[in-house]
Amino acid sequence: MLQMDQIMVTTKPHLLSPSLLPPSRFKMNHPMKNPNSDPYKLQTTTSFTPHEHPNFEQTQQIHAHLIKTQFDHTIQIPLRHLQTHLSPAAQYNFLITSYIKNNCPKIALKLYAQMRRMDTQVDSFTIPSVLKACGQSSLAVLGKETHGFALKNGLDSDVFVSNALIQMYSECGNVVFARLLFDQMADRDVVSWSTMIRSYVRNRLFCEALELIREMHCMQVKPSEIAMVSMVNLFADVADIEMGKAMHAYAVRNSTNEKLGVSISTALIDMHVKCGNLAYARRVFDGLAQKNIVSWTAMITGYIHCRNLQEGAKLFNRMLVERNYPNEITMLSLVIESGSVGALELGKWLHAYILRNGFIMSLALATALVDMYGKCKEITYARALFDSVDNKDVMIWSALISAYAHANCTNQASDLFAQMKDSGVRPNQVTMVSLISLCAEVGALDLGKWVHSYINQQRMEVDVILRTALVDMYAKCGDIDMALMLFSEASNRDSCMWNAMMTGFAMHGCGKQALELFEQMDRQGVEPNDITFIGVLHACSHAGLVADGKWLFEKMVHVYGLAPKVEHYGCMVDLLGRAGNLDEAHKLIKSMPMQPNTIVWGALLAACKIHKNPNLAEVAARELLELEPQNCGYNILMSNIYAASNRWNEVDGVRKSMKDRGTKKEPGLSSIEVNGSVHDFIMGDKAHPQTRNIYEMLAEMTKKLKEAGYTPNTSVVLQNIDEEEKETAVNYHSERLAMAFGLISTAAGTPIRIVKNLRVCEDCHTATKLLSKIYGRVMIVRDRNRFHHFRDGYCSCGDYW
Repeated sequence: MLQMDQIMVTTKPHLLSPSLLPPSRFKMNHPMKNPNSDPYKLQTTTSFTPHEHPNFEQTQQIHAHLIKTQFDHTIQIPLRHLQTHLSPAAQYNFLITSYIKNNCPKIALKLYAQMRRMDTQVDSFTIPSVLKACGQSSLAVLGKETHGFALKNGLDSDVFVSNALIQMYSECGNVVFARLLFDQMADRDVVSWSTMIRSYVRNRLFCEALELIREMHCMQVKPSEIAMVSMVNLFADVADIEMGKAMHAYAVRNSTNEKLGVSISTALIDMHVKCGNLAYARRVFDGLAQKNIVSWTAMITGYIHCRNLQEGAKLFNRMLVERNYPNEITMLSLVIESGSVGALELGKWLHAYILRNGFIMSLALATALVDMYGKCKEITYARALFDSVDNKDVMIWSALISAYAHANCTNQASDLFAQMKDSGVRPNQVTMVSLISLCAEVGALDLGKWVHSYINQQRMEVDVILRTALVDMYAKCGDIDMALMLFSEASNRDSCMWNAMMTGFAMHGCGKQALELFEQMDRQGVEPNDITFIGVLHACSHAGLVADGKWLFEKMVHVYGLAPKVEHYGCMVDLLGRAGNLDEAHKLIKSMPMQPNTIVWGALLAACKIHKNPNLAEVAARELLELEPQNCGYNILMSNIYAASNRWNEVDGVRKSMKDRGTKKEPGLSSIEVNGSVHDFIMGDKAHPQTRNIYEMLAEMTKKLKEAGYTPNTSVVLQNIDEEEKETAVNYHSERLAMAFGLISTAAGTPIRIVKNLRVCEDCHTATKLLSKIYGRVMIVRDRNRFHHFRDGYCSCGDYW
């Protein structure tokens, strides 16, 4: 069997053989009465209506018959309702379409390759089907070859072919080329417009999609119901409540019927849910004269999406009472949504319902359940369900790898990936994105590099999503140069990739580079969004670029017309607070048009700690504890501030308050990757197999630090204990243990990379600067806020963090 990436259509082969049919799935619908009868003879009982295609088994039977007859058009195909002599081209077209409709695009493409080799006529009916198969299989190279063939043979002028080309390029991630084709079309029909709008929506280019809708409206092109469904889906993704209402009115005005159809109504329900307007969604649902299972599913899923689980359960029960029984698609939708909101108990109940009510545990359902348990961090359940499935496909392997990634189980995820390869299942882009995202989360650069190398070795197509994940991974793992190289090499960048690179610069304190990238993005006509401004404002904050930050904030409002969200105000408070402008930051909070949240007050409290302002810190802490009384982080910050001022009575008061509420301090956790394995350490950790060697190295580090004139900064220790005990406490911080392990486990001169879940303390920051010079090592530490690159006694942050 030819592999799909090896399909060539330039030489003539032998005649078709039955090997084109997958033998493991080839079955006859009825047993043979005569054992000597022809195994390729099509049973005359095979039938289907003129408006539907045969199922997979029937398609295989037809295929077998045509192979036997060598596609001889003089022999009549014995199909009910299709008693006509079809030409070889028509026979091929029929089979290609049937295989695509039965979700077998790769078999369809092999037939197309065979068709070309046999010099069978390829027409404007063949090309759209072939392009659809290329899009479904993400085979951009074969799609481009088919496009070239259509151009050479003058088939591209057909509107159906052009529409199929737009769709194919969009599904393969090349929306720029799709738009170029759209603009070059001499004649566009309503399908052309809806296909291009859907292409933008699929690639999350919402601004471009909105602009195209405006252009369509100006040209007085009346949208079809399919086009309107695409538009409604766009507004659902934009999630703007006012625009959603306007789209609803537009759909009503442009409807050909007095009442909206079920499909458009269902799309409107979904849109209002995603815009956070459950009341409107329910009004549309209740107004439906005929509710089908899709509309019931949309409304119940909407309640889950908005975390109104009780109402969702009530509606599910009402659906059953009214004898509308869920199908597999319903259960899939509900399980997926339960996973997305972390509703574990509901997910378990749905799992039980599936088992109790005789649903076949299909691969799709099993995959959705594994994914749901993974997102709820129930790895044991996810693994047990995965192990119970016999014929695992790439999606269920990817789901469990993603589950391990979600739980930060690096070693288990990499082991499972190795098992997946050994089992003969070829990973896809979803698998690779999950692995790369895990590497980014835990800072596992070596594993990330290996995954990147594997992608290159397997010649996997690196689309915009996969490249963005790689850019993000290298940036978050400390290799900002590699992230920038991958970004610069990208021929097709969407706003997500620009944002990933900008956020990477922000994490590394490269404020000027982030600003230059923002200006480059502006020059290239890429519209910045909310996330863009969050990234670039963070970059200004970490680099102390107060004036630039203020200018960007103004530009966001007055040039781009974006209303600042609470996250943007949080960035501005952080920017002003870090620079010491505490009163200005507090004034900005009081002027906010919305209620400040924990991000905003937390930024002010952190700034008060840096600049030792206990009075304003108390104001911020009171607000924070009202919003999140169980969050111990604010108490810890307040304790730090009191401890720095030697106000030990207040420190004791905060600690007692924490004890009374039952809140516990999040332990400092530092991770280091050595030889592809991630090792975790907490303060005073003695659980590591190499504890003895680690503590010997720690003693050596402490001795050399003292010889270099280092004096421990014991103000970071909260307890009112003597200085000697405080010095011992800071020496055993988690990052010191990780650093000691790195020094004994890696070759001299190699960089040491550490990821910490909390902010680096001042004492460890000072000590690490000296250690980088003493041992001649580059030490890269990623804390909760940013990266610190220590080299020759200096830190990249310039002591501004």
